[in-house]
Amino acid sequence: MLIDSHCHLEYEGLVEDQDGVLERARAAGVGGFLNISTRQSEWDRVVGTAQRERDVWASVGIHPHEADAHEDLGRDVLLKATEAEKVVGIGETGLDYYYDKSDRAVQQDLFRMHIGVARDTGLPLIIHTRDAEDDTARILAEEKEKGDFPALIHCFTASAEFGEKVLAMGLSISISGIVTFKNAKDLQAVAAEVPRDRLLVETDSPFLAPVPHRGKPCEPAFVRNTAQFIADLRGEALEDLASYTTRNFHALFSRTTNGGAAA
Repeated sequence: MLIDSHCHLEYEGLVEDQDGVLERARAAGVGGFLNISTRQSEWDRVVGTAQRERDVWASVGIHPHEADAHEDLGRDVLLKATEAEKVVGIGETGLDYYYDKSDRAVQQDLFRMHIGVARDTGLPLIIHTRDAEDDTARILAEEKEKGDFPALIHCFTASAEFGEKVLAMGLSISISGIVTFKNAKDLQAVAAEVPRDRLLVETDSPFLAPVPHRGKPCEPAFVRNTAQFIADLRGEALEDLASYTTRNFHALFSRTTNGGAAA
């Protein structure tokens, strides 16, 4: 069984046929889905889908692209949202300096607020970082000094050096279909070396469809293609990789093991 540790089931490309999307994934051996939110207006839909589907969980958070629109989001609002049934993670949050859709200082402040809620609740932080390795690593290190918190880098595309830094801080790494792209040699090298107990797999669907599905809307079923590719890179059987990445998912997102209920 595989887990798609990061998908957007409410996004265009999936939501129109959400039941079919989930059934195709289940038929492909996907036994769990983490439905990710990126803005406050999505939270009810994201959580509602998780509460309706036995094998779907939810996150609550604000993507860095949306930071300017949520500059005044209070910590208590996010903290309250984590209490909902089937909410198992916080995010996605982080820094994105590639598109710079929100002010960098606002992104950083919101990122730190999410970290504080992760620390207080014990829920893992789902981190997006693009062209912001130095600030992401610096903020994580500074916040770790205040108190530990669980976290992972989702859709990892950063440098091997950044990977080493976050692994040393105790974070996990999730790999998407980008790893199957021909020009992803550096990422393939990282994916081959991530410790077994820190590796997760994801689609980030409806984006980033892996080979051989390039050009199509990505679906959670395609996590199988990504997992097979990574298993081949690592010289492992798909069944073995599926087993330990699923175990890692439940260990990190520990609320998944008690039905997603708040402690």
